[in-house]
Amino acid sequence: MAGIKMNRRRILKSSVGIAVALSLPALASAKPAKVEVWKSPDCGCCKTWLKHLEAQGIGVGTIHDIGNAGARQALGIPVKLGSCHTAKIEGYAIEGHVPAREIKRLLKEKPAAIGLAVPGMPLGSPGMDGPDFDNQTQPYDVLLVLKDGSTRVYQSYFR
Repeated sequence: MAGIKMNRRRILKSSVGIAVALSLPALASAKPAKVEVWKSPDCGCCKTWLKHLEAQGIGVGTIHDIGNAGARQALGIPVKLGSCHTAKIEGYAIEGHVPAREIKRLLKEKPAAIGLAVPGMPLGSPGMDGPDFDNQTQPYDVLLVLKDGSTRVYQSYFR
């Protein structure tokens, strides 16, 4: 009888060990996502946008100070939606001054899309805000860029 109890304990310990071992890769991949960014080396608003992301808990990974036209094209963002910087996070393209709140929402909802875009450089958007811009704001939309290049409004600001 003692032998049976010992075997059950061994089996139980082994099962727990296997379960823990199998969950380790999942825990390792649960690292917070970081944006990879393409921008001009001299762009101040891009740097301010990156500070906004970091302040909101989105990590910044590799920064390519080579401009963003090539990255925009490679990631599938239409030229008409262009802005001064392009980023990639968890397979999604982020074009322009997209607020961190919407990036987090995108990563949570995981829609079938290319990513998000804030075309141009609207005043009041992250990186285009604050005293450097006389605290001016203008309405703008964060657009969800769908796989076919079409868009729909994901979130409106200042309307």
